[in-house]
Amino acid sequence: MAQALTPHYLFNMKNASRLPLATMHTPAYVADVAAIRQNLERADKIRKGAGCKVLLATKAFSFTALFPMMRDYLDGTTASGLYEAKMGADYFGKEIHVYAPAYTDAELEGLAKLTDHIYVNSPSQLARYLPILKGKKIGIRINPEYSLSTVGGELYDPCAPCSRFGTRKDQLDDLPWEHIHTLHAHVLCESRTAAGTIGLIDTLDEKFGAYVKRVKAVNLGGGHFFNDAGFEIEPLIARIKAFREKYGVEVILEPGGTLVYDAGYLVTSVIDVHKNGDTQIAILDSSASCHMPDIIETNGEFTPEIVGATRDLMDGAYPHHYLMGGKTCMTGDFIATAYAFREPLKIGDKVVFCDQMQYSFVKDTTFNGTPLPDMAVLHEDGRYEVVQTYGYEDFLRRVGGPVKISM
Repeated sequence: MAQALTPHYLFNMKNASRLPLATMHTPAYVADVAAIRQNLERADKIRKGAGCKVLLATKAFSFTALFPMMRDYLDGTTASGLYEAKMGADYFGKEIHVYAPAYTDAELEGLAKLTDHIYVNSPSQLARYLPILKGKKIGIRINPEYSLSTVGGELYDPCAPCSRFGTRKDQLDDLPWEHIHTLHAHVLCESRTAAGTIGLIDTLDEKFGAYVKRVKAVNLGGGHFFNDAGFEIEPLIARIKAFREKYGVEVILEPGGTLVYDAGYLVTSVIDVHKNGDTQIAILDSSASCHMPDIIETNGEFTPEIVGATRDLMDGAYPHHYLMGGKTCMTGDFIATAYAFREPLKIGDKVVFCDQMQYSFVKDTTFNGTPLPDMAVLHEDGRYEVVQTYGYEDFLRRVGGPVKISM
């Protein structure tokens, strides 16, 4: 049905205009290499200017096809468990740092074979695993009780009340500091100005200086959204340098989303246009629930832009308004609020969602048997390359098959 119609393509951004929409299979996540490189160059400027280390947080982005390029700009990766650490070792190289709220015995033993940089969350985990970790660069995560108004509110605030993350100050004096190499403090989420990171450094300086003096490195975690247009990096560089010089410590940043911020797309197709009273709903071959989970988790606070559309429903140049609905049976499977288009949407149209590299495919699902999107790359020379596709067998494995058991 949709394939017999002539698609009406929707794009006007420079890089997105190079996507081969007429021939693309959808849905597809597309990494924009030129945009990612630009983000990495800014990270490298901070890294060199401040004399700090910058790691890729693979929990936000784990597209291994891009790791060889990213390796040229970064010092390594940070993982949230054994599988991510092994991925970093196999495909990225350089340093591998790992933190989890708690480890199993088997996981910790596996990690000890992969990396020297292992962070623990609590005095009990440190006591339990110190015999295995002796000789490693052990880190302790602290809860500095420094909260900002962040995207997602308490959902993404590591210092929210009853947080699982980090050891509070009243427990720090009893730790075996002679074995601790790194103080770890991750408190930010999409902090879009330097003030967030500088405030964290100031807090460590003013309230935890006695402990900083006892370690060789300080890890400031992630959430430093330095590729946002409003983030001035020079004040950050200066503050990191001053902190390093005062305490004689190495400083580590672990950004994730900002390294791929606004540097990729989720390309989908319209498979139906449904009317409910005066409301028009474009149903896509993609899904917020399956492919953009942060939209659901934050009740629409994460709202992606669409190339060639606007969310300003009062703009008279864009008179055609649509809710964007996913193809699953979940009632709330909508991609944020309504969007406005210059022309009516038709079955077969391609819709290009922006900023879809961070925290997207690392969290996607096959709910309802919804196919996983292709993984593709838009090269700097304009070449489009599909790196990975997924089919029925991939879905079957995720739901426990194909196996036969005796009943």
